[in-house]
Amino acid sequence: MGNIGPMQLLLIALIILLIFGAGRIAEIGKGLGSGIKNFKKGLRDEDDDDPKQLKEKKKSDDDKDD
Repeated sequence: MGNIGPMQLLLIALIILLIFGAGRIAEIGKGLGSGIKNFKKGLRDEDDDDPKQLKEKKKSDDDKDD
């Protein structure tokens, strides 16, 4: 049992292509790409939040509980 070489990777890719088809693989890639894009956008949006705004939001949430 050794490392996976380029020929084995090519064989695996061909088997996946036969099982799912080219259209389905493109659809999976598109979905995966948009998911990663939304994840990164969410991280950026969270970092952009101002600490003062977060305190105000928490205070307003605490007021709702009363």
